[in-house]
Amino acid sequence: MGSKLKVWAPAAADVKVVADGEMQEMVQDGSRPGWWQSRGEFPPATRYGFLLDGRGPLPDPRSPSQPEGVHGLSQTVDHSLFPWTDREWMPPAWPGAVVYELHVGTFTGEGTFRGAIGRLGELVDLGVTHVELLPVGEFPGDRGWGYDVASIFAPHHAYGGPEELKYFVDACHDAGLAVILDVVYNHPGPDGNYLASYGPYFTNDHVTPWGDGPNLDGEHRGEVRDFFIGNALMWMRHYHVDGLRLDAIDKVKDDSPEHFLIQLRNEVDRLAAETGRPYVLIAESAANDPCYVIPRENGGYGMNAQWNDDIHHSIRTFFTKESESYYCDFGRPEHVVKSLVNGYYYDGCYSPHREGPHGHPPGDIPGHALMAYLQTHDQIGNRALGDRFHQHERCDELAQQIASAFILLSPYVPMIFMGEEWAATTPFMYFTNYTDRKLAGEVAMRRQREFGEAGWPPGELPDPEDPAVFRRSKLDWHERDNPGHREMLDWYRRLLALRRGTAELGTLDRTNISLEAGTEWLLMRRGPYIIAGAIGESITPIPAGIPTEAKRIAGAGAEPRHRNDGTLEFPGKGIVIFGP
Repeated sequence: MGSKLKVWAPAAADVKVVADGEMQEMVQDGSRPGWWQSRGEFPPATRYGFLLDGRGPLPDPRSPSQPEGVHGLSQTVDHSLFPWTDREWMPPAWPGAVVYELHVGTFTGEGTFRGAIGRLGELVDLGVTHVELLPVGEFPGDRGWGYDVASIFAPHHAYGGPEELKYFVDACHDAGLAVILDVVYNHPGPDGNYLASYGPYFTNDHVTPWGDGPNLDGEHRGEVRDFFIGNALMWMRHYHVDGLRLDAIDKVKDDSPEHFLIQLRNEVDRLAAETGRPYVLIAESAANDPCYVIPRENGGYGMNAQWNDDIHHSIRTFFTKESESYYCDFGRPEHVVKSLVNGYYYDGCYSPHREGPHGHPPGDIPGHALMAYLQTHDQIGNRALGDRFHQHERCDELAQQIASAFILLSPYVPMIFMGEEWAATTPFMYFTNYTDRKLAGEVAMRRQREFGEAGWPPGELPDPEDPAVFRRSKLDWHERDNPGHREMLDWYRRLLALRRGTAELGTLDRTNISLEAGTEWLLMRRGPYIIAGAIGESITPIPAGIPTEAKRIAGAGAEPRHRNDGTLEFPGKGIVIFGP
């Protein structure tokens, strides 16, 4: 069974296709301006590329597979041939989600979709409900984070390509895990991206931190919007993914009467009505603007949730005392209190880092509209050495146990970064494998300049192109059974079981939380549950008002002493959870 090849190339006067070594003329589609189609049909696994006015052959902008990488020929795929077994699948409800973020290339030694399948049982045992994959679209080389994706429709060849991704999703569903895919619509990857040769996919009318922004409101905007929305629907329809995380969506500008995100939400909802399955849309946004998660009928964009960096920044700096870059906006006890209770700290108040007011009040958005996390690929990988929370000089495994309790028992959707649950010693570093050597050198120089300003001597910063940097970032799953790591894994399992098994800790009602803090202690109440943590090395009294007969249900580190006035006195660093 074959199909015709089609491509949008509005400026081309002549388009040919080279398929399995043979060249054929393409003809214009009279019903769709700018579109060309082949005269004949081509079977699955046909290698092909397009010649535009004699230039090429170039990969298909909608290539379903790039077996030879971003600069190679495309390959046809018949999605109807895959033997799906998830006909009865229904994803877990989003308000009860526990998200696990992972990078396919470093999650296992194999670094493939197939390799990741072998570890799904551990995620289920941990208490995870949703797996969130860093971008898997075709990016340059064999290793990278995926945010420089060049072919957004083609699953990366080094991970196993289209069929292996389907096996991974099918296996996740069989294990009861939903799959969320990180997608990049805000900028094209510079190496191997041929979109500009085909049409005006991007415009300098809207410039992003990475260059020209997507052309969502200029001439030919209809085709460009269809390109990105078609990609979103493709992942859901052909790969059965349960949702998307939209990278830095606040950098995507659109002055159209109907914003791109509203159109995306509408199209995804239509697909949900067709398949009978709900789909989650998650916005990454640094804007602290609830508009992304406010329902469309109330004037918002209707995303299900957004990443919330304020909670991460406030808790991290409370423990580490870091103050460089955007961390200068945080670090005091009141930052933790307001972020966890309010959702945002910066809700319109003055931001020293931005030198002006930042954010908007969250209003009455529910807790499941915000995601909370102690670690992410960004907050680890964008550090010079990719070091994790417990590896900071002011922290250790016990500090992570304390901090994680306030994240995992908060009224927000928690997210765990791969290996966090056992305090992995392997870093998650920034690594690349560009085919463009000039670009590779420019990226390395830019990072050297950036970290040089922070005091890193020349030559000491790891080279992202060094394969050893990638290999060092691979998780060592044997660590889980070692002392210290085993205890951390048990701690995460217990916290998630508490969240899952108790109505008061499982509810995402933002009114069901109160918080107090001092310079070396935190106290959170959720219904009858009380979480008290001390981060000092000496005696730390916490005015908790907890009766001496309160039931201790979990704890780590120094055991507190009850005073008659209800004060808890920690003789050192520790955490305790009281319940009914």
